[in-house]
Amino acid sequence: MTLNVLICDDSSFARKQMARALPPEWTVDVHFAGDGVEGVAAIKEGKADVMFLDLTMPNLDGYGVLEAIRREDLPTMVIVVSGDIQPDAQDRVKALGAMAFIKKPIDADKARTVLAEYGILTEA
Repeated sequence: MTLNVLICDDSSFARKQMARALPPEWTVDVHFAGDGVEGVAAIKEGKADVMFLDLTMPNLDGYGVLEAIRREDLPTMVIVVSGDIQPDAQDRVKALGAMAFIKKPIDADKARTVLAEYGILTEA
C-alpha cells in the first residue's frame, strides 16, 4: 500500500533534504507544503497519511497545525522536524499529538529509526 507523505516546511531546501532522507524502499507519494495553511489543506485533501512538520513557519506555525489537526480530528500521523530543540517545545508538540520530535537536519538513519519505531515504515 502506498502512503501519502506530506513534508510541511517553509524552506524549500529543508523540504528537499527531508525528502532525500526518506528510506528509498518506502512506498510513498511525497507531497509538499510551504506553510501551515497549505499543510492543513493538504491533510484535508488526503495527502498526509504521515506528515513531517516544521514548527517555525509563516501564516500558520507547526503548533497551529497540530492544534487544527486536533480540533478538526484530521487523519494524519505527525512527526515534528525542527531546529527548536528546547524541552518545552518537545513537550508541547507531544501534548498536541505529535508522535515524535526529530532535530533538524534529519538524516536517513534517524528517519528510518523513527518510522520503524512507530510501525509506519512499509516496504514494497
